[in-house]
Amino acid sequence: MAAQLPVLPVKQSMESVFKRIYPAPLTEQVRSSDGNIYMYRLMRFIGWVPPKKGALRYLYRFWTCIPFIFGVFYLPFGFAISYVREFKQFTPGQFFTSLQVGLNCYGASVKCSITYLSLGRLFKAVQLVDRLDERLRTDSDRQRIHQMVARCNLAFLVFMFTYCGFSFMTFLSYAISGRPAWAVFNPIVDWHNGLLSLWAHCILEYIVVMFPVLQDLLADTFALMFLTMIRAHFEVLKDHVRNLRLDPSKTEQYNYEQLVDCVLAHKLLLRGCDLLRPAISRTIFVQFMLIGSILGLTLINIFFFSDFWRGLASFMFVITILMETFPFCYTCNLLIDDSEELANTLFQSNWTDAEPRYKSTLVHFMHHVQQPVIFIAGGILPISMSSNFSVAKFAFSIITIVRQMNLAEQFQ
Repeated sequence: MAAQLPVLPVKQSMESVFKRIYPAPLTEQVRSSDGNIYMYRLMRFIGWVPPKKGALRYLYRFWTCIPFIFGVFYLPFGFAISYVREFKQFTPGQFFTSLQVGLNCYGASVKCSITYLSLGRLFKAVQLVDRLDERLRTDSDRQRIHQMVARCNLAFLVFMFTYCGFSFMTFLSYAISGRPAWAVFNPIVDWHNGLLSLWAHCILEYIVVMFPVLQDLLADTFALMFLTMIRAHFEVLKDHVRNLRLDPSKTEQYNYEQLVDCVLAHKLLLRGCDLLRPAISRTIFVQFMLIGSILGLTLINIFFFSDFWRGLASFMFVITILMETFPFCYTCNLLIDDSEELANTLFQSNWTDAEPRYKSTLVHFMHHVQQPVIFIAGGILPISMSSNFSVAKFAFSIITIVRQMNLAEQFQ
């Protein structure tokens, strides 16, 4: 009887393919920046992280220009030219599908440019967080960081599959129905000239659209990944503060050094946030300005002009738009709670019978931790769930106007 090959468990095979989405064992050395491994790989693929030296660096710089030329410059103009040249040939569903993506494309161009120009700040901020790894004291601290690294990598893959899934489903559903998904102006191929021209136009259009999709993915996730890292180290810091002066065998000098170490860790966390605050403020402000209009157009498309497959693609686009701001705003809310909890933990620590030097430093530390870590979008709106709901509600206003004025029937 022939020997049977052992069946590889599904979990084990998944771990081998997506190793980084599972917490590494404590015996393996892991840095906080490892939570950005998949994001860094996409940055290299899209042309954002060139080699440090050598002739390959200049060739890579040429590749860097390609996504920017198509995604940041050509595509916004392509949408505008298409609306002028072929407005009468749009079906209502195709027009809204193109308009919702086109409007988001203009915002994505601004966000991608801001993010690319802020890469130096991002790398410096991540290096500051890596310095906090040197302050991990226990296996519990290291386990928390390992879990954070896995969570960041998993979150990035979820974002990537969602963004790419929406783009592919939209491309395929419209191409099968005999029309390009976004009808972006193409000076090379006219999709009206037969089936071959249609598919050539659709494929070229899909390739061009994928450039801003991947760039927008990076612009929407870099801040979320960073704040997730910050929150993990806030949790570690809270544990360290909670354990201050609990060991009676330790000297007052040792306890004072541990408190100073907590103060320095908190300063590193704040410095990291300050480095990325300008980029976060600008990118989220751009998205806040667009989210209501884009959601409104997409919901109109779903409710009035889509069949099942096109509606499913538009529904995935709704999820994509919500993912651009809601997870980050929710994380900002959690970070505010972390700051408040750290202040309470510090006040409740064992300090009442400490030496005067310890108490003086603790009071100074408490004064700083009572100031929550808050990000402001464009210097106007606090980045929080309440602000996100406020700007997203504009979508329902658009739906109400369309229903009351019967605009959907006039588009038919």
